Amino acid sequence: MTNLFHISLKLSGFPITKAQADFEKILQVSEADYPNYLDTKKREIVEFHLKNNAFYQNLVGGKTFDNWNELPILTKKNLQKPLKDRLSKGYPEKSVFVNKTSGSSGDPFVFAKDKEAHAITWASIIHRFGWYGVDFNSSYQARFYGIPLDFIGYRKERLKDFLSKRYRFPIFDLSDTILDGVLEHFKTKKFDYINGYTSSIVLFGKYLQARNIILTDVCPTLKVCMVTSEMLFEEDKILLEKHLGIPVVNEYGASELDLIAFQNPNNEWQMNSETLFVEILDENNQPVPYGKEGKVVITSLYNKAHPFIRYEIGDMGILDEKSTPKKPILKKLIGRTSDVALLPSGKKSPGLTFYYVTKSIIEDDGNVKEFTVRQTKLDSFEIDYVSSEELTSEQIKEIENAIAKYLEPGLYFTYNRKEFLERTKRGKLKQFQSLL
Repeated sequence: MTNLFHISLKLSGFPITKAQADFEKILQVSEADYPNYLDTKKREIVEFHLKNNAFYQNLVGGKTFDNWNELPILTKKNLQKPLKDRLSKGYPEKSVFVNKTSGSSGDPFVFAKDKEAHAITWASIIHRFGWYGVDFNSSYQARFYGIPLDFIGYRKERLKDFLSKRYRFPIFDLSDTILDGVLEHFKTKKFDYINGYTSSIVLFGKYLQARNIILTDVCPTLKVCMVTSEMLFEEDKILLEKHLGIPVVNEYGASELDLIAFQNPNNEWQMNSETLFVEILDENNQPVPYGKEGKVVITSLYNKAHPFIRYEIGDMGILDEKSTPKKPILKKLIGRTSDVALLPSGKKSPGLTFYYVTKSIIEDDGNVKEFTVRQTKLDSFEIDYVSSEELTSEQIKEIENAIAKYLEPGLYFTYNRKEFLERTKRGKLKQFQSLL
């Protein structure tokens, strides 16, 4: 079973060995030379896209630039047009890694990475997980994630899980009966680490707490737990470390980019400065000093297929005063939380489940711009959405079929097409909200 993970990446055309060698070289750049390294990489990626990407030329309004701070801020709104109109010359859709964001901020879109950029993303993930003794080729992962429920999609993910040495616990139903079954798996499988959505792992932690179980008593091989996609609150971290019996590592990432920040063994939230350039900007898009709050804006230094240059991710954050260009430290991330939905059957489902469900209405033509889901009663939900055209009865039927499949049948939905959606005072769209 060794190296299956590497082999599966290579078979998909991702040059992982070269990417890891390139990543090692970046790690060797000294603190003193780092500002120069970053400036060179930033200039290279902008010049590449200004020369080869009509979508980006159009956004910048020309083929040259003088000043980094005058480059436009790219928002998810800009990206809601067909993917083929956003790809660089020489990177047709067939030759790149294509994926869809979950739309956790309410702005879903389809994106692409060239195969080299996707491989270096993996090199960066492998490096950071290695801080905790996790090896993707040999460590066994307990994965708390969603999974497509259609036959082919489901089989494909299960095969990927097998090749990547992981066992997946789908998160669409985390009622106690299901968690009884999850616990049985921990008793019989030698898991090395847990990885998955914060809210789901926290639900499991609360289940263990109610039964006074420490997970390492039943699964002594466990070393560490990585949580992602939503805010991990301090009290939840304390609960998890107690009832899982292992350190809990907080990860902040975005599928269209890479890992953005990852808690290092000194308990600092270390930003990824190898493949990304992270800025914290004020409302006039000017950089704020370390220690001041602003919006998180990120540049992908290696993605040639698709520009992510000064890309506003939809979060607010603060960089620590002790940050340096080589080692920026995220002091605080503001936003990114997700409620849990309670259903008539007693089932509990993370708000993230709705991201999977609403994916069924996302099309590459960018018709649906934004959406939010509100639970108003145990069995009733409202979907507010902004779109160029009203959802058709077919699309609504498709959403409701998906909801019956992923959550449970017999739920009532109302659809409100809006000109715009209300945002929090931080400008963040709360994609799922429970009013119960």
